Amino acid sequence: MKTALIIGSTGLIGSQLLNLLLDSNDYLKVITFVKRDTGIKHPKLTQHIIDFDKPESYKDLVVGDDFFCTIGTTIKKAGSKEAFRKVDFEYPRQFAAFALKNQVKQFLIISSLGADAQSGNFYLKTKGEIQDFLKDCNFESISILQPSLLLGNRTEFRFGEKVGAFFMKTLSFLFLGNLKKYKPIESKTVSKALLKIAQKNNTGFKIYESDVIQEIGN
Repeated sequence: MKTALIIGSTGLIGSQLLNLLLDSNDYLKVITFVKRDTGIKHPKLTQHIIDFDKPESYKDLVVGDDFFCTIGTTIKKAGSKEAFRKVDFEYPRQFAAFALKNQVKQFLIISSLGADAQSGNFYLKTKGEIQDFLKDCNFESISILQPSLLLGNRTEFRFGEKVGAFFMKTLSFLFLGNLKKYKPIESKTVSKALLKIAQKNNTGFKIYESDVIQEIGN
């Protein structure tokens, strides 16, 4: 019986993953790190309300078996590139460092299809940089999930995503062969894939692109 740790548990994928973890017989304990009380109560759940910008205050709390990083934002929501990078790079980097020091075995993170540290796109560049950082970490297992456009009901409205999702879903029959990985994917499918991958107890560093995530999460 393992202990799961998660940041981003209030987001689109994270909230669904949290429910799966709480229902799973593979985990005796689930630990979340949040900015404010979520009001969620469960016998297996331990909720740490923290200031993400004060890492010294929570470094000793990052103890368990499998760490799930589903935290993420947009430049628009964050307000600046600097604020976006803090959420999508600095926070995952800091938690990964603590998890590694505290002998957490697995680190699983939601990235993005096309993530590349050399990309001219700031979003994809940032995602690529955290991937490169993790590749140099000596976890027993590191899993990078790169979903395509996510489908699901977010708590906040993202106009661009809604428009993109409409057209991508309408044209999804065109995504065949090498284009299959660009097909939109349900957030619920991604969360299921995260849980299934964690139970494989693989070793080493592995990237899962969206079409593979779809197969695993079905």
